Amino acid sequence: MTVEDNKKNDEAEIKRVIEGGVEAIRAKDLDGVMAMYAPELVSFDIVPPLQYVGADAYRKHWGDGISSIPGPINYEIVDLSITVGDNVAFAHSFNRLTATMPNGQKIGNWLRWTACFQKIDDKWLIVHMQASVPVDMATGKAVLDLKP
Repeated sequence: MTVEDNKKNDEAEIKRVIEGGVEAIRAKDLDGVMAMYAPELVSFDIVPPLQYVGADAYRKHWGDGISSIPGPINYEIVDLSITVGDNVAFAHSFNRLTATMPNGQKIGNWLRWTACFQKIDDKWLIVHMQASVPVDMATGKAVLDLKP
């Protein structure tokens, strides 16, 4: 198999990992969500704290989030781009989680997502993840109404 074929196979595998994570979020399957993360994950998410270190800390974050939403969760990804190296890769996209909170508030703004993958024991896992939203520098407030 050529180097190019290997990269295409790795890119397809990373896409499957991401799609599996999306399906797990929609199913509220915490183990499925966590299956895409390496134990030594460092995550810069859109909610405090500034960082989550380790998959166990991030698992609690996801568990709390999933359990706080009584109804269905939808998760979308658009403009996904994956770049693959030998043992590392990165992906970026626009993502949106939509749901209704217990108080009836609907959530669902788009965010910017970047993930760094590492091939560990022949499996592509996220070792670093960052999610962000743009900020209006004049007001210091997040801009949540933008669409890709």
